[in-house]
Amino acid sequence: MGSDPWSRPTVQDLKQVLDAIGRSDEDHQREVERLDLAVPAEIITTRGNTIAAMTREISRNGIGLIHRGAISCGDVTMKMASDTKVFEYRVKIEWCIPCEYGMFLSGGRFLGRTDQNLLSPPSDN
Repeated sequence: MGSDPWSRPTVQDLKQVLDAIGRSDEDHQREVERLDLAVPAEIITTRGNTIAAMTREISRNGIGLIHRGAISCGDVTMKMASDTKVFEYRVKIEWCIPCEYGMFLSGGRFLGRTDQNLLSPPSDN
């Protein structure tokens, strides 16, 4: 784990947390398939605070994140970047719980894209 308590979790941090909590064999009766996705992200709260994060999984409807520091439930802006583009979405954070190594897991659903998006979030169509 990094020495800065607010630094972005690394892929190794994500792996350690997921290994520590294990994968559930329980059927969560999810409506859509989720895909593992570990890319850097930023969460911008309604107060304008930026929280460095790493994605855990993504679906057509929402996204799972890992980060240091708790996030209040509610609407946020989330940015993810590829080598050539920045993707920006509005997300409603629906839950946030502490986990191993002083990290937090959170999850939210896509509300839509922002005007700065180059691509829209996955759709049900």
